[in-house]
Amino acid sequence: MRSVFGAHDAGAEYAAYVQERQLTAQGIATRERIVRAATSAIAERGVAAMSLDQVLTVAGASKGQLYHYFTDRDDLVRAAVAATGANVLEVQAELMAELADWDAIERWFDCLVELQVTLDARGGCPLASLTGALADRDEPSRRLLIESFDAWEARLATGLASMRASGQLRADCDTARLATSTMAAVQGGLVLTQVRRDPAQLRIALDAALVHLRLHAAD
Repeated sequence: MRSVFGAHDAGAEYAAYVQERQLTAQGIATRERIVRAATSAIAERGVAAMSLDQVLTVAGASKGQLYHYFTDRDDLVRAAVAATGANVLEVQAELMAELADWDAIERWFDCLVELQVTLDARGGCPLASLTGALADRDEPSRRLLIESFDAWEARLATGLASMRASGQLRADCDTARLATSTMAAVQGGLVLTQVRRDPAQLRIALDAALVHLRLHAAD
């Protein structure tokens, strides 16, 4: 039975799951309500503090329904991990689809900082929070997180490759390595922003990332 969906190929995996379990439209809606409630609870209180009873109350579902769609608590957590990854990518989808020039890179960076201002520098990166809680204790969750980070980084690498192809970056630059270093700046900046409650920490990290990227600009 498929019960763990990766963020990168969540659509195909979920379609196979639906076909295998022969879920009705109502069943699909119930499962999605449970996942949304679990995802929200984890974002607010963390994995360890997530209460199944509270999740079911918010979702308007029964324990019977919970264990119909999920093998156990860990299975639900993994579904929430996949949903979180999909949400992180969706929020940035439009901006990251346009990463084809320097202005687009700066707009993406600006939006990341503006989001932290809006959130009052709370919450950090949802994927990073899950990584700290799950990567060393649950291998399936770690693999789901890898898929989410890889998909995020791949979108950046695609944009940088487009810039290289259009002559904005040097022909010999390694866009995959640049994407990884930029993602490291994003994540490090988000951690410092969260702990210091200061979006300027992310701005500093992203300014440094931009300087590094421009070192590879074509002459």
